[in-house]
Amino acid sequence: MTRVLIADDQVLVRAGFREIVASADDLDVVGEAATGAEAVLLAPRARPDVVVMDIRMPVMDGIEATRRITATVPGSRVLVLTTFDLDEYVFGALHAGAAGFLLKDTPSADLLAAIRTIAAGEALLAPGVTRRLIAEFVTRSPAPRARPGPPGPPAPLPAAITAREREVLVLVAEGLSNAEIGQRLHITAGTAKTHVAHLLLKLAARDRVQLVIVAYQAGLVTP
Repeated sequence: MTRVLIADDQVLVRAGFREIVASADDLDVVGEAATGAEAVLLAPRARPDVVVMDIRMPVMDGIEATRRITATVPGSRVLVLTTFDLDEYVFGALHAGAAGFLLKDTPSADLLAAIRTIAAGEALLAPGVTRRLIAEFVTRSPAPRARPGPPGPPAPLPAAITAREREVLVLVAEGLSNAEIGQRLHITAGTAKTHVAHLLLKLAARDRVQLVIVAYQAGLVTP
């Protein structure tokens, strides 16, 4: 059973999300928060697998709440909700450790699918809002690993990255799942998952979102 925490300052929105999540047999709402501060306090006790996090909330916004939860509650992953598909706040959420993004007007079935995707350890990188956001993020904002100063040439990948891992990194940046990567490269989904795990380790990346950022910075794909 996937444990879900819902954080949104609008009562009706929270109620709607709670009803949607509760309708799924494999998902369980373990808490609700009206502010980012409430979400930060509740997360260590509720131990959610996925936090459905609004960005604009009083007391503490979703960016700071995301940063604190991902730093202090191992295993909890954050699905950020945004009203606009290029919400400026979302760029900060990338740095804070968000695993994916979703528009608030997304159909119910897509919300449930997104929660399951995030809970499975994947990032929500399917074509749509997240890839546009990451592309904008890379072109507008220096990454956490970047050195101070003006933008320079593409950052080379470490020598330890193999040719196959490089291929996998490009496909991750294109938004493909492990199964889709396996189909594209004629390998099993399990092998693709292993390659992704090696990339996470070698690039010191937290999740697939950071892998996408690295791929953009290395010039493997372009916004």
